[in-house]
Amino acid sequence: MSEERLRQFAGLVAKWSPKINLVSKGDLAHIWERHVRDSLELVAHIPAGVTRATDLGSGAGFPGMVLAVVTGIEFTLIESDTRKAAFLMEAARILAAPVKVLNTRIEAAKTRPAPLVTARALAPLDKLLGLAAPHLAENGVCLFPKGRGAEVELTAARAVWHMEAERFASALDADACILKVSQIRHVGTSKAAAP
Repeated sequence: MSEERLRQFAGLVAKWSPKINLVSKGDLAHIWERHVRDSLELVAHIPAGVTRATDLGSGAGFPGMVLAVVTGIEFTLIESDTRKAAFLMEAARILAAPVKVLNTRIEAAKTRPAPLVTARALAPLDKLLGLAAPHLAENGVCLFPKGRGAEVELTAARAVWHMEAERFASALDADACILKVSQIRHVGTSKAAAP
């Protein structure tokens, strides 16, 4: 059932993309392989018992919409581009996905801190942690797919952030990994990010 809904979602991305640039033209024929399957890799790393999550800079809905459809976790998708937010709202309606879309900048979004925060292809890790921290509940985790620069990003982020970080190899791309980050606190502060 969820694969059928994901195929439907991939079709919606393909249909809307030429108008609002959801994915690059070169990726249109590879939405399932490059975007859906990539998003699905995060499922195995979601902690047990998570019922709410926030996806930052959701764009075309990867990974937030995909994860909401597959897991049933309630996702808040934050997207500042009005046209992309409209797409996400329409896709959520068609798929009956458990998502709420906030059409605003991440820094301005008012969310209840969630036990899971996700983001894909949004920003380098040091900046990403600054965006994620206000939306992350105490003892929550962040899941961020990263490419070959993950180690460099981790090194740069550790100059600014204290964190626990685990790396998981991608089964789809030898150069990619998933970073699972928790216990985030800015260097110079005494406790982890909390609501």
